[in-house]
Amino acid sequence: MTQYVLNVIEPVMEPGFTPPPEFLEPVMRKVNAVSDEIKAAGEWVFAGGLNGPDATTVVRHQDGETLMTDGPYVEGKEHVGGFTIVDSPDLDAALAWAGKYAEATGLPIEVRPFRY
Repeated sequence: MTQYVLNVIEPVMEPGFTPPPEFLEPVMRKVNAVSDEIKAAGEWVFAGGLNGPDATTVVRHQDGETLMTDGPYVEGKEHVGGFTIVDSPDLDAALAWAGKYAEATGLPIEVRPFRY
């Protein structure tokens, strides 16, 4: 089995913006159903949602100093808004889970294997 991260790619919104409940609740029901299916298959490892880019701090070490900068490293129209880690038998299985999340959310899902 190989672990994969399924990144939910969200559009950048105004800080503090949350979709209205009438939009968000049915999406979250579908997402939770996919998560339950992954758990039942024994492939679920961990999942979490992330705050937007406005909550980001980038830390780098340069010229003997540790520097911290507010905001993302690169400005963009999209960001990783959440992720699920699965332990799947192969890439095809991980892609199938990503397809279910993409259908549930209407958002792109990036699939990436962990480096061992």
